[in-house]
Amino acid sequence: MLRRLHADQPESFAFTPANLKWAEAQISKYPEGREASAIIPLLWRAQEQEGWLSRPAIEHVADMLGMAHIRALEVATFYFMFQLQPVGSVAHVQVCGTTTCMICGAEDLIAICREKIAPAPFRLSADGKFSWEEVECLGACTNAPMAQIGKDYYEDLTAERFAGILDELAAGKVPLPGPQNGRYGAEARGGPTTLKDGNEGAAEYNASVARAVALGDTLRRIDGSEVPLLAPWGDRGGRAAGVAVKEKPAKAPAARVKAKPATAKPAQAKAEPAAQAEPQRPQWLDGPRDGKPDDLKKIKGVGPKLEEVCHYLGFYHFDQIAAWTAAEIAWVDENLEGFKGRVTRDDWVGQAKALMAADAAPGN
Repeated sequence: MLRRLHADQPESFAFTPANLKWAEAQISKYPEGREASAIIPLLWRAQEQEGWLSRPAIEHVADMLGMAHIRALEVATFYFMFQLQPVGSVAHVQVCGTTTCMICGAEDLIAICREKIAPAPFRLSADGKFSWEEVECLGACTNAPMAQIGKDYYEDLTAERFAGILDELAAGKVPLPGPQNGRYGAEARGGPTTLKDGNEGAAEYNASVARAVALGDTLRRIDGSEVPLLAPWGDRGGRAAGVAVKEKPAKAPAARVKAKPATAKPAQAKAEPAAQAEPQRPQWLDGPRDGKPDDLKKIKGVGPKLEEVCHYLGFYHFDQIAAWTAAEIAWVDENLEGFKGRVTRDDWVGQAKALMAADAAPGN
């Protein structure tokens, strides 16, 4: 398939400040003279920011990497994951048309795209909100037919359900991704036939769907305000990018007394208002002390997903949380992906102190 740049091009392109920091962190992964190795992630980030790759964006990335423009153009035109024309402002729909999906009804989904979006692929809908294309196998064959919309898979589709999803998106909603026929994952349609034991406490959604639910919106453009990308490789890009981390965080002292999880009900003390403080990243750890994190789920309002986010940010123990200042609370509140404001709302600091005090009480 011949791939050419779109006839109508914007005058210029620039990364958002946060995305620029992210891009610089990616470049820092590679040794001097090998910066061109970052071409694919930088082109992808430019596409995530704008929705598609324009010529100014491709050339801007090439300039950042010290590459000839033609070399960056070769990469962008070779890989089909790069969109070389404007896509819908709400969503670009990718319908899998490979064998399994085709047998199970992909042609019906494509017909819906032609009816509701545009008669041909890579064209914008009349309102500019949608575009579509047929793609090769997306690897969800057991849940055929399926389509990828934004960053999510919508599986086990019927023509009626697919049309409904497009209507919901047009109305400003983000439909629940994953299987659309009640399946949890890729088990048999009639329910699991093996490995049935031990599933009584299974989560409400499978991992992919649960993450999409936690994010709340996986269609939006990536502007860099999301959870920071930690980049501990090399010095040129700094440690963190994506969200402005104003100074390199200091490592927490290695020798700290570990606070054991407590079962006592946490006190309901009020935390200091974090909004008035200049955000500052708290001390963080590369991993839990002695390989044993505290059970952060004992803090009211913290579930498995939020505990995972805390671990990603380097917070594993109650004493870390109990020591947060107002400025540090403000930073964490802003950087909890999908859970912003939870530290202040649920008074994590007060709860962590109460858990530590209860554990230190006689008899515990």
